[in-house]
Amino acid sequence: MSLKSFFAKIFANIVVMQQQKWMIKPVETQQKIFHSLIQQAKHTQFGKDHLFYAIKSYEDFAKYVPVRDYEALKPYVDKVVAGEKNVLWKGKPLYFAKTSGTTSGAKYIPITKESMPYHIEAARNAILFYIQETKKAAFVDGKMIFLQGSPEMTEKNGVKVGRLSGIAAHYVPKYLQKNRLPSWETNCIDDWETKVDAIVQETKNQNMTVISGIPSWVQMYFDRLIQVSNKKVGDLFKNFNLFIYGGVNYEPYRKKFEQLIGRKVDSIELYPASEGFFAYQDSQKAKGMLLLLNAGIFYEFIKADEFYTENPKRYTIGEVELNVNYVIIISTNAGLWAYNIGDTVMFTNLKPYRIVVTGRIKHYISAFGEHVIGKEVEEAMQQALNESDATVTEFTVAPQINPESGLPYHEWLVEFEKEPSNLEDFALKIDAALRKQNVYYDDLIVGSILRTLVITKVPNGGFNEYMKSEGKLGGQNKLPRLANDRKIADFIHKLK
Repeated sequence: MSLKSFFAKIFANIVVMQQQKWMIKPVETQQKIFHSLIQQAKHTQFGKDHLFYAIKSYEDFAKYVPVRDYEALKPYVDKVVAGEKNVLWKGKPLYFAKTSGTTSGAKYIPITKESMPYHIEAARNAILFYIQETKKAAFVDGKMIFLQGSPEMTEKNGVKVGRLSGIAAHYVPKYLQKNRLPSWETNCIDDWETKVDAIVQETKNQNMTVISGIPSWVQMYFDRLIQVSNKKVGDLFKNFNLFIYGGVNYEPYRKKFEQLIGRKVDSIELYPASEGFFAYQDSQKAKGMLLLLNAGIFYEFIKADEFYTENPKRYTIGEVELNVNYVIIISTNAGLWAYNIGDTVMFTNLKPYRIVVTGRIKHYISAFGEHVIGKEVEEAMQQALNESDATVTEFTVAPQINPESGLPYHEWLVEFEKEPSNLEDFALKIDAALRKQNVYYDDLIVGSILRTLVITKVPNGGFNEYMKSEGKLGGQNKLPRLANDRKIADFIHKLK
């Protein structure tokens, strides 16, 4: 055991013990966060406009501060971007994390000196929880790669602007600098395909022990490594045993990853976003990610099936239930207030509070009232893959309301790495798994409103072509798992 891995284990034990102090007092922890946020922001423009001085309880807050998405908060954000101080949070932010919005163009999410440390601490702690539980720390002696956006930043009225992953690259601890790849120059390459090729050249002869990134883009990296070396990833990197990921569910990719690597490796799931670092996988044995209740964020939750009703009930952490689909609402020390980030989550455990991300509140199929969500299609696909020899590169689902003949159906556009021996049987397995999860979808099939789903085979690289057409190839961008329209489906059909 090296000195570095020895001290990593000691440090991991200390940090886990520290975190457990708030984990055993979740409601009290959230109350402290809530009152601290209100006190620090009561003299801001937003605080004055929403009577923060009169807020003594959560009930007051819910009364004075409505739930908003980015569009509704944009008038305040525009003031911050224009250079005004004390608008949403005291002073000016350190950064704007720039993300691509669907209706408003670019979105500028503020990151403050109070919020930034939590982004870094959470990523570190996820690894330390893994070390503490598994006692595995040898990987700290090898090279680690984080597939991310460019760390180069621009400036807007005195505030630096960049992608979240690029901003985070500036905060890599000194003790990891020598271990970290790719080089700064390679990380700054904008074109994703050029960047992946450069990363392959830099890493193919290194002792890679940790690889991190969104699964779909790491998969591209693995494919290129195999093309260059004619070896499986696990043979090329004999000490690679830890994959860290976020952004999408890993399960549909796991089977193919194990084939590309040549063996199973441990994995850690993260839940970072420009708006905050919300959760990470704290145990290899438990389902879900630990919701971070002591990280400068106050959480509210709205049941997804009530979200679009008038005045839906807002729940705090002490009121949530297991296995209910919630829209997650946040108030943060970066100045986001009762803010809807658009994600839906479900609690898998309440002691401590662990969640799984179930999808996006706007990403669903309900052309006939079925309201199929991301979690359901991912689990249906995973079940079918487990019962076949097929492997999938990527997939998405869209409704086909006006087919040329027959009943409407859900179209599953699938890019196979290896096709199933019987495509029709594979489709039936997916359909059966989806019907078990979603009673509304089942009723539509039984009632002959919809017919069994149809699989459309996507040409190799087809989804990458779509992402490239949208200017979203690589980085932290993700293919939507499903949609209530046919934008992606129509693009894919034009490729054929």
